[in-house]
Amino acid sequence: MVLGLLWYLFLYPADYLVRMQAKTFPATIAQTLKLWDSTLPNANITEKEGMLNFTQELQFGDSVHQYQWEIIPVHDSLSKIHVYAKDRKNSLINKLMVPFAETGFEKRTEQTLTDFLSSLNEHIESFRVKIIGETEFPGKYCACTQLSTTQFGKADGMMKDYPLLSTVLVNKGLELDGPPIIELKKWDRENDRIVYNFCFPIMQQASLPFIKEIRYLEIPPRKALMAEYNGNYITSDRAWYALLDYAEKNKLGVTGLPLEVFYNNPTLGGDALRWKAEIYMPLIDAP
Repeated sequence: MVLGLLWYLFLYPADYLVRMQAKTFPATIAQTLKLWDSTLPNANITEKEGMLNFTQELQFGDSVHQYQWEIIPVHDSLSKIHVYAKDRKNSLINKLMVPFAETGFEKRTEQTLTDFLSSLNEHIESFRVKIIGETEFPGKYCACTQLSTTQFGKADGMMKDYPLLSTVLVNKGLELDGPPIIELKKWDRENDRIVYNFCFPIMQQASLPFIKEIRYLEIPPRKALMAEYNGNYITSDRAWYALLDYAEKNKLGVTGLPLEVFYNNPTLGGDALRWKAEIYMPLIDAP
């Protein structure tokens, strides 16, 4: 008992442990956590261990609370969340008090994490991902711009270049051949940054006009895993992670560089859950 008490008081990494669960896959929780952290006035994710473990510090007055987040997959549509909370200045007092009384630290932690869980559940209700399975991306000849942004900034980049691609191409006499496409060229998952081509498919013709900001290229057909995504295109990357999970569970090799085909124009508004995108994760050919 003495050894157990000493371990709890001086070695156990938390003053208070909060257990939660969410009806979604782990990457949705991780990405929502990062965005939620960026909206808080005195919060910062100080460490990352892999894709599903984070250390976060939040300042409340003169107290600094440390949360160690552990996101645990259960199955395709359920994840557990463990948060090990600690007040760096008052850890020993909290450990002595928490088993016997509801402390201010405990109340603050519960309220903060309740706020996060509300934000997470609201986000989960704002999109849908449906895995279709193995198929083939048909390939297209395109006019494209290339952008480098954060994952969250992807949609802003699309909106910036949409007039250039949609209006200028038509004014130059090019015939469009389908909805716009994003082709990822690089994906830094550690830092949530991407480099991508934003493309409008066009009909090939003998002579193509020179447009300074635009490159013409062919996106070839390729075998791929496919998902249907409904929701705001800002967070269509949720389908990327769902496809990666599906590939891992089914032992399928994939490039990790998805393609997206968008069937709605967000500038026209409407219910985002009615917006549709097809997400393709190219398969790596077997040797």
